Amino acid sequence: MPPRQLPVAQAESVNEWEVNSRGSPSQGSGASVWSSSEEVLESTDSISVVRDEGSEDGSTLSLIQDSEDGIYRSSPMNESNEERVDSEMLDKLKQAMAEAENSKKEAFEELVKRRRAEKDAIEAIRKAKESESIYANEVKQRKEMEALLARDTLELNNMKRHQDEALEELKTAMDQKMVLESQMAESDRLLKELEEKIVSAVELLVNFKQERDRLQLERDNAVQEAEELRKRREEEATSSHTQQFFSEFSFSEIEAATRNFDPCLKIGEGGYGSVFKGFLRNTEVAIKLLNSSSLQGRLEFQQEVDVLSKMRHPNLLTLIGTCPEAWSLVYEYLPNGSLEDRLACKGNTAPLSWQTRIRIAVEICSALIFLHHNKPNGIIHGDLKPGNIILDANFISKLGDFGICRSLPSDGSLNTTTTLCWRTNNPKGTLVYMDPEFLATGELTTKSDVYSFGIVLLQLLTGRPALGITKEVEYALEKGNLSALLDCTAGDWPFVQAKQLAYLALRCCEMNRKSRPDLMTEVWRVLEPMKAACGASSSSRMGSEELSHVPSYFLCPIFQEVMRDPRVAADGFTYESEAISGWLDGGHNTSPMTNLTLSNCDLIPNRSLRSAIEEWLQQR
Repeated sequence: MPPRQLPVAQAESVNEWEVNSRGSPSQGSGASVWSSSEEVLESTDSISVVRDEGSEDGSTLSLIQDSEDGIYRSSPMNESNEERVDSEMLDKLKQAMAEAENSKKEAFEELVKRRRAEKDAIEAIRKAKESESIYANEVKQRKEMEALLARDTLELNNMKRHQDEALEELKTAMDQKMVLESQMAESDRLLKELEEKIVSAVELLVNFKQERDRLQLERDNAVQEAEELRKRREEEATSSHTQQFFSEFSFSEIEAATRNFDPCLKIGEGGYGSVFKGFLRNTEVAIKLLNSSSLQGRLEFQQEVDVLSKMRHPNLLTLIGTCPEAWSLVYEYLPNGSLEDRLACKGNTAPLSWQTRIRIAVEICSALIFLHHNKPNGIIHGDLKPGNIILDANFISKLGDFGICRSLPSDGSLNTTTTLCWRTNNPKGTLVYMDPEFLATGELTTKSDVYSFGIVLLQLLTGRPALGITKEVEYALEKGNLSALLDCTAGDWPFVQAKQLAYLALRCCEMNRKSRPDLMTEVWRVLEPMKAACGASSSSRMGSEELSHVPSYFLCPIFQEVMRDPRVAADGFTYESEAISGWLDGGHNTSPMTNLTLSNCDLIPNRSLRSAIEEWLQQR
């Protein structure tokens, strides 16, 4: 039987399948494998090959059977002639199909291998990426470890450096310890030496006691000489008929009076020495004791004795007695201390009123006039200042400390054109109170006391320190602002009197002594009329017992004294003319009694009251 020929479409399908199935398995792309597989499947479908996935033989037989059926159906007429050809073709076809099946099988196996390879490649890529990530992390961790290692290395180096420093400090401390031990040993040695020196000092102390006894003996001799000098002066005083107003006390009395110079009784100290409060012969006294280191003390002692023993004045400090043995002066005790302390309100004491301050100025002026006109020789105090003005229980002032006072020559008069003076090359006193011309020329005159009095007067008005006070008052007067400079703690100053005192004080403080006013002819004329306003002695001034019998309407509400020139103010009250004028001139526009604003500043003379007062005074 001739071999059956396959239809052209089937042959082409077989050839195509063969070609595709025999394609080179060496192609590495996954897409080529899949395309080849699809082509094989298409070729197999075209020749109606039905393959069971579970059996390869079944698939082949089905294919051959389909082929034979097709051949027979396509060539029924030539069956005999073509049996041989068909047989050959069949054999070839079977062979081709077998080869195709093998190729398909190989291709499938190759496909599986490729899929596995692809899967392995993907897994390898994934692992490679994981490895890269792990590597990157390891690199990062390595860098971090390196940084940490570097930091640890730095810290280790620092610790090593600190350790070296600590070792060095320890070494230094050990060296210092050795030095201190050496110093302690040296201190022990010095201590022993000091103990030896103390023993020597005790011996010296014994020698000093012996020397003190020797000096005591010399002092006794000096006292004896002073006693002889005193006796000679008494003889001179007797011969000149000059009365002495003081007593002499022994050193034992002075020690007993001051409880052996108890520091608790010390009330003052100056260049001359210390001042103690004491009780001497049942009398409260102030005892000025010569300072052993004072070079001028003995000269000042004798100077003060010579002045105060021969004169008495209500405003001069009273000398009760002396102790030549101890070079001590015994004064009356004045409980209110110095004017300097009272102006400063030392010990929280109450400030001085303006009336008291004006009265003090009047009293000091009186004392200076008395000294300057003393007979036969005028006396210049030379050290007038608030510290040398002492106040008694009633705030009456007493001028003291005559240690550097000087006597004027007896030939001539103070009222002559020739100014008497005392010359020196070594001016003494307190600088801010000293006469500038005295400092420049060494000539001490009564006008030197006038300059000091002017400074004191300015301090009474302002309560300020002496340094620069003249410039301050001059400036205040130029600006019309004197009321702001007045010491407000003194109360409401009568402005007219305050201004008058300020101009007077500045005249006293003139640099040229010839321009300064005379105390008796000029200063006293200004101060004396102010006595009534400040409580100084006056014919119209009465004691508290006398005032209790005076009709109340006769008394000035401000001065609390019998009125001489009564005036009615706008508030309806009657005042002394000087008192109410001073109140209004001081810048007040209110009533002194009601503190209400006055409608006007007119003052009407109260003639009926004045007549009644004059009649009452005549009846007294």
